Amino acid sequence: MDISENIKKYKDELPENVKLVAISKTKPNEDILEAYRAGQRIFGENKIQEMTDKWEALPQDIQWHMVGHVQRNKVKYMAPFVSLIHAVDSLKLLKEINKRAKQNERSINCLLQVKIAEEDSKFGISREEVAEILSSEAYANMNNVKVIGLMGMATFTDDEDQVKAEFNYLKSVFDELRDQHPELEELSMGMSGDYQLAIECGSTMVRIGSSIFGARNYN
Repeated sequence: MDISENIKKYKDELPENVKLVAISKTKPNEDILEAYRAGQRIFGENKIQEMTDKWEALPQDIQWHMVGHVQRNKVKYMAPFVSLIHAVDSLKLLKEINKRAKQNERSINCLLQVKIAEEDSKFGISREEVAEILSSEAYANMNNVKVIGLMGMATFTDDEDQVKAEFNYLKSVFDELRDQHPELEELSMGMSGDYQLAIECGSTMVRIGSSIFGARNYN
């Protein structure tokens, strides 16, 4: 795998308004540095401890995105540095992020994860719950957290029509909510297998791992 070539390929291919999140989970620091030297600055991790170790060891201008499911008791470890949390799926979690961000005298950007897939294994909340959180008094009173968009994961299937329908649904939720909440600007959807479809459907942020770094090693 030529990591820097892959980064260049995506940078050339992606429209200007679409951010590339290089999913570096389970990958060693050398691989991340190779992507960094090719100009990549946004990296996504799904385990807070691993992300924290990498943050301490790697260049400080890297933007770290937490793309995995977040446990509330772990928020404090990433609060000093995390740039964006993709998978926020409750008001309780937002409250915890706000609390920890305040302790670190910073504001943390978040995306609310909408459940669009039919699979039970996927996390996320309904469009009604998202609307409820955004218009809640509790959220209005949070000064150290900002919801800047939505995130969703399509069903893992070869049925392109189904994936497209799920992405289009998420885009419609995003557009509808943005009318009332103009600060919503990011729509994170699309991974290595379906990012082109996601971009067609309006994604502003794609999460690509294996196509950049090669297959993951979970040993």
